[in-house]
Amino acid sequence: MPAGGPVSSAPWWRDAVFYQIYPRSFADANGDGVGDLDGIRAHLADLVWLGVDALWLSPFYRSPMADFGYDVSDHCDVDPIFGDLESFDALLAEAHALGLRVIIDWVPNHTSDQHPWFLDASSSRTSQHRDWYVWREPDEDGTPPNNWVAAFDLTAPAWSVHPATDQWYLHLFDPAQPDLNWDEPAVVAAMHDVLRFWLDRGVDGFRADVLHTIGKFPDLPDDPPAVAGIPHCALNDVPVTHERIRAIRSVLDGYPDERVLVGEIYLMTTDAIATYYGTGDEVHMAFNFPALYAPWTADRWRAVIAETMATLEPRGAWPTWVLSNHDNPRHRTRYDLAARRRGEDAATTTRRSEARARAAATLLLTLRGTPFLYQGEELGLLDAEISPEQALDPGGRDGCRGPLPWDGSVGHGWPTGVDGTEPWLPLPPEAEFRDRAAQREDPGSILNMYRRLLQLRRSTPALRTGDLELLDAPDGVLALRRGAGADSCLILINTTGEDVELPAALSPIDGRVLFASDQVGPTAIAPVSLGADQALILGL
Repeated sequence: MPAGGPVSSAPWWRDAVFYQIYPRSFADANGDGVGDLDGIRAHLADLVWLGVDALWLSPFYRSPMADFGYDVSDHCDVDPIFGDLESFDALLAEAHALGLRVIIDWVPNHTSDQHPWFLDASSSRTSQHRDWYVWREPDEDGTPPNNWVAAFDLTAPAWSVHPATDQWYLHLFDPAQPDLNWDEPAVVAAMHDVLRFWLDRGVDGFRADVLHTIGKFPDLPDDPPAVAGIPHCALNDVPVTHERIRAIRSVLDGYPDERVLVGEIYLMTTDAIATYYGTGDEVHMAFNFPALYAPWTADRWRAVIAETMATLEPRGAWPTWVLSNHDNPRHRTRYDLAARRRGEDAATTTRRSEARARAAATLLLTLRGTPFLYQGEELGLLDAEISPEQALDPGGRDGCRGPLPWDGSVGHGWPTGVDGTEPWLPLPPEAEFRDRAAQREDPGSILNMYRRLLQLRRSTPALRTGDLELLDAPDGVLALRRGAGADSCLILINTTGEDVELPAALSPIDGRVLFASDQVGPTAIAPVSLGADQALILGL
C-alpha cells in the first residue's frame, strides 16, 4: 500500500482499492490508436496520485482479437499491439516500485480457435490435443448436442460444427472461443503452468474470467425449459468446479506475499456466488454482480447490501463492490438512462447526472469490502457514442470501452486522424472538459473528489475494515454506520433529486462532516438536511 495510511494487519487485498485498466483504451504510447503497456507505465504516477492501491489489467495476451483479448492464442506472451514481455516486466517493476500491486486477467474456460492447441485438436479426431476441448456427435437429426445458448448471440447455440472432423465443439461464448475440457488432466496441468509463468514474473494475483464455467456435468444435459434461452454461462454451477478452484488456489498459495485470486463468478445470486469462497480455500474474493446491476435507488441498494453481508459474513468471506466494468455500460450512463425511462426530462438529467455519479462513488468507497474502480469513472465519463459503422465488439460493449481523455490537446492524448490514424474507438462525450489534466487542476472536479475520498478511506480504519450497520432513514436516503464508538463514521446517501430533512438520529450534534460529494472541503457541523443527490460522511 502506498504511504499515508495507518498500518493494518488485514490481508493486503482487503485493504486495497483496485483500479481496472482496459489496456486498449487506457493510454497510447506509440501513437497507433490503440493503448499499450508502455502507455500504462507512463501514467502509473497518475494512479498513485489518485490514491489506488492495486491494478487489474484486462487481457494483453497474444490474440486474434475476436473478443478483444479474451480469445487467447498464447497465454505466455504479449500481443505485439500492446508491447512485449520486456515492456510487461518494466511495467510490473515500476508499479511495484511505486507501491502498486498488479493482478492480471486469466482466461481458464476457453482459448482462441487460433491457439496451437485448438488448431491441432481440430485437425483430426485422433490428434494429441483432441481431448483438450469438448467435442460431441450431432443428434440424429443433425442438431446441436444440447440446448445451451451462447453468450454473445442468444439466437445461436453454444456449439459449432468443425468441418474437418465433422463434430460439434462447445463454445459458451463465441465460436472463436472453444471451451477447454477441464476433465482432461493435461489441460489442468497446462493451465496451472500458465499461472506459474506469470507468478514467477511477479504478478500479485489474477482476476479469473468466468471461473465457474471450468466444471461441467459430464453428460452436458439440456438446460430446463424455464431458463432455456438464457446463456448457459449464467447457469453453469457444477460441484466439481470447487475442487478445481481449490487446486488453482493451491498453486497461488505456493508463492510468498499472498497472491490473490479474484473470481468472476457470473451467477446472478449472492448465495450462488458465495459458495465459490469455499471455506477460505477457493477464491479470495468474487465479484458481486447483484450490486453491479442494482438500480440507483436507496431501497434496492439497501437490500443488496443487507443480502451481501448476511450471506458472506457467516462464511468469513470478504465482499467486493463495483459500479462499472468493461462488460457493462458505465454507471453514470445506466443511471441517466434509467432516470429518463422514469420520465425525467433531459435538462434534469443533465443537471443531476454527475451529482448521482458522485454520490454513487461515495457509497462504493465506504462499503465494507474491496472496491474495484473502472478506468475513467474517476473522470465522470459517460459511454462513448458508437454508430453501427463503428461497432466492433460481438457483445455490444464498445460504449464503455471508449479511450480515456488525458489532456486538452486536439486528440486528448490520442491520434487525431490527420495522418489517417485514429483511436480504435471514439472518445466519450464531454471529453473536451473531462480530460485528466484539466480536472487535476480543478479542486472541485470529480477527479479530485475521488482523490479526497480515497485519502479519507486510507486514513480512516473504520471505512476500510470497520463493521457495517444499516440504519433507518427517510425515503430515498441510504444511511449506514461504519466502525463503532469514537472511531465510527456515518454515511448518508441521497438517491433523490430533492433535499431531504434528516431526523435527529442522522444529524448528531457532535457529528462533523468529513466529506461531502458536492464540496471541496469539510465543514464542521453536521447538517439538518441532505441536499439533492448529495452524499456525506460524518465522523462521530
